[in-house]
Amino acid sequence: MSIEQTSPNNAAKPRVAIVFGGRSSEHAISVVTAGSVLRAIDRSKYEVLPIGITHEGRWALVSDEPSRMAITEGRLPDVAGIADSTEGQVALPGSPASREVVWSEPGSTPKVLGEVDVVLPLLHGPWGEDGTIQGLLELSGVPYVGSGVLASAAGMDKEFTKRLLASHGIGVGSYTVVRPREWETAEGRDAVRARIAGLGLPLFVKPCRAGSSIGISKVKDLADLDAAIDEARRHDPKVIVELGVEGREIECGVLEFEDGPRASLPAEVLVDGDYEFYDFEAKYIDSSEVRIPAELTEEQTAEIRRQAVAAFEALGCEGLARVDFFLLPDGSWMVNEVNTMPGFTPISAYPKMWEATGIPYAELIDRLLGAALRRSTGLR
Repeated sequence: MSIEQTSPNNAAKPRVAIVFGGRSSEHAISVVTAGSVLRAIDRSKYEVLPIGITHEGRWALVSDEPSRMAITEGRLPDVAGIADSTEGQVALPGSPASREVVWSEPGSTPKVLGEVDVVLPLLHGPWGEDGTIQGLLELSGVPYVGSGVLASAAGMDKEFTKRLLASHGIGVGSYTVVRPREWETAEGRDAVRARIAGLGLPLFVKPCRAGSSIGISKVKDLADLDAAIDEARRHDPKVIVELGVEGREIECGVLEFEDGPRASLPAEVLVDGDYEFYDFEAKYIDSSEVRIPAELTEEQTAEIRRQAVAAFEALGCEGLARVDFFLLPDGSWMVNEVNTMPGFTPISAYPKMWEATGIPYAELIDRLLGAALRRSTGLR
């Protein structure tokens, strides 16, 4: 797509800015998600403007070529490698007075690319999924798909997800949080180690505000704890340490309809025996099996769907979410996390769960965009 070809479409089709990439460690997965959405979106109903955000935070125009946004032979895609220009930059409107997107590059007159009717923010992780881009779009007065600022921030931060869910009587596991200042002194580290030792083993040590299983370690021996915390801190200075549980990994999608949120048929993650847990490589490189629908009783299926909607409501989510559970040996449920912008890659569970429930991929995208176009920005 050349810059000259991005002039606004004067037809009645809504113009969708698909924003992806970003500064987080989930950059590549966001690019893959965008490629999948670009393949599926109904071009007879929507005009599309792909905008990629580089690792450094520059907003760039990206050609509408989904084939360049896939994982190829284990290589992860990158916005910088598919951007139309390495010099120019895209700017969204700074106030509700205008929805015009502007392209500028050094030494040239800025070009107005036309108005955007709705944004589909396919960003994963901090500086996108965590309420930051949602705040920018609220200030700009541009409708967008998905949860607002608070729900996005709470869903990104595993500590506050657990706090909110527990306050609504929804089961969560045992955990403790390692805050940045605690790990910066010898005395603080000793206190952290003692607190964590009280949880038991095995432990999962995670960046508190990251996803796609990046930076996560499974600790079976406390001698390995410090290295696991240091690895998590490479991605987030705030770390959460969770007691490992024995249980089946079950996921459930939530989608907001005009009469309220509804849950999909659930899926079960079946991790290949070569992996200790459902880590990044198991998810995206070797593609562990996801069984849809999960082999559950009618009662279990009804209960997880009920709890998924309850978790969605507890965080104040909007639009969509994927709620990840453990089904424990005693038959009880425990929420692991709530993902307010689940992946839409070719292997992602969220669109597959809705397809099994009766809503194909393209229709799912249409429903999300339609809901966003009907919703106002600001307090609601």
